[in-house]
Amino acid sequence: MLRLRKDQPSLWESVLPEEVLKLSEELTRVDALLEDERFFAPFREEFYTRWGRSTVPVDTYLRMMYLKFRYKLGYKALVREVKDSFTWRRFCRLAFNDPVPDGTTLVKLTQKYGQTTVRALNEALVLKLKEEKVVRGRKLRLDTTVVEANIHYPTDAFLLGDGIRVITRAVKRIKKAGLALGVPFVNHTRKVKRILSGIFRVVRERVSSTSPRLVKAEEKLLGLAKRVVARGKEVQDKAREEINKGKGVARRALSELGEWLERMEKVIGQTEAVLRRERHLPQRLVSLFDPGARPIVRGKARAPVEFGRKLLVGETEGGIISTYQVLEGNPADSTLLRPVVKGHRRLFRKRLKAVTTDRGFYSRENEDWLKKQAVKRIALPFRGRADEKRRAHERQPWFRRLLRFRAGSEGRASLLQRKFGLDRSLMRGTPGTEIWVGFGILSHNL
Repeated sequence: MLRLRKDQPSLWESVLPEEVLKLSEELTRVDALLEDERFFAPFREEFYTRWGRSTVPVDTYLRMMYLKFRYKLGYKALVREVKDSFTWRRFCRLAFNDPVPDGTTLVKLTQKYGQTTVRALNEALVLKLKEEKVVRGRKLRLDTTVVEANIHYPTDAFLLGDGIRVITRAVKRIKKAGLALGVPFVNHTRKVKRILSGIFRVVRERVSSTSPRLVKAEEKLLGLAKRVVARGKEVQDKAREEINKGKGVARRALSELGEWLERMEKVIGQTEAVLRRERHLPQRLVSLFDPGARPIVRGKARAPVEFGRKLLVGETEGGIISTYQVLEGNPADSTLLRPVVKGHRRLFRKRLKAVTTDRGFYSRENEDWLKKQAVKRIALPFRGRADEKRRAHERQPWFRRLLRFRAGSEGRASLLQRKFGLDRSLMRGTPGTEIWVGFGILSHNL
C-alpha cells in the first residue's frame, strides 16, 4: 500500500530542545521545496493502492535519496548516518522512535519506481522553479559527457574469466536445487585464476599484445571457456527436462544460465576474431554484467576511452538542468540537438530565446530548424573553414556572450561528476543508469 506521508509526529519532538532539531539552511530550503504536492503525483498515479503492506512514506524516501546523492553515500552508510543524526532524522520525517528504512528496502523501492518516476520528479521541480520565477528558460546550453558503467577495464581474458565464473556459479545453484545431478560439471575457477595470474606476469613485462606467451595463455583460457560453455549447455538441457520438479530458485538460476551462455558465446566469438588479428568489431561486448555499455572516445586531445553511456544535458540560466537524456553508444552530437530543445520547450513553452552549443552540434539543418522554432539568438560555432561572412557573424557581441555562457557547461559537467555521482553509475543497464542520473540531477537542482 502506497503511503505518501508519515501519519503523525512523535511526542519526542516536543521534549527535545530546538537547537537539536534545527535544520541547516540548505536542508530547510530543500525540505520546503519537497513539501509541494506535485512531487507525490507521479507516485500516486502509478503506484497508488489500498492493498498490501504499507511502503516507506514517499516524503521519507525522497529525502533519503536526496541525502544519498548529495553526499555520495552508499545505502548502508546512508542508513547509518540517518540513524545517528537528529537533524537528518527530522529532515527525513522520521521520529526518534521510528526505525530507519533498511538499505535493501531503498534499493527495491528505487527499482520499483523506475526511471519514468524519476524523470517526472525532475520535470515537476523545474516547473515549480519556473512558477516561482527562479528560472525563466530563455537561454539553453547543451553539452555531452560520459557516465561510466561500473565495470572493470574490458580485456578478452577478463571477460572469459568472468564468464567461466558466473556459469559455474549458476550451475552450482541449479544442482543445489536438485536438477541435472547426473550431468558432470568440473569447477575450473582455480585454473582460471592461475592462467590470469600468468597473463598478469607477462603483461607487467610490457610485451606486445602479439607476444607468443600472451597468445598461448589466451588460447588456453579460450579452450577452457569452450569446454565450460559446452558442459553448461548440457546442464541447461537436462534441467529444462526436469524443471517441473524445480523450485523458483532453480527457475531463476536456469534463466540466468541461459543469459550467461548466450553472452559467453559472443565473448568467445570476438576473442577468436582478435586472435585472428581482426581488430574492428563494431558491436563488441565489453561487459557480461552490463551488455549495453559501449566504448566511447571523446573528441578531445589525449582523452581516454571510457566505457558506459553518453549523457546529453540541457541547462538553462541559473545552473538549472531542464532536460537530460541517457544515450547508448556514441551518436554524433549534431543528431542530438532537436530532442533536447523540444524537451525544454515542452516545459517552458515559447520562452526560449537563445540556444548555444559547442561546434560538435553544428549543422546547417540544425541552425535552420532553430530559426523555424522562433529562436532569436543561435550560437552554434561553424565546424570547418568559415568564410568571411560567417566569421563576421560569429564576431558579433551577442554571439560571443552566448559562447561565454556555453563555456559554463564544462564546469557544470565536472560538478555533476565530482559532487553528485554522475562520473560512474552504480546501477546496471540503461534503465538503471537513467535512474542514477535522474536522482543525481534532481539533487543538483534542489
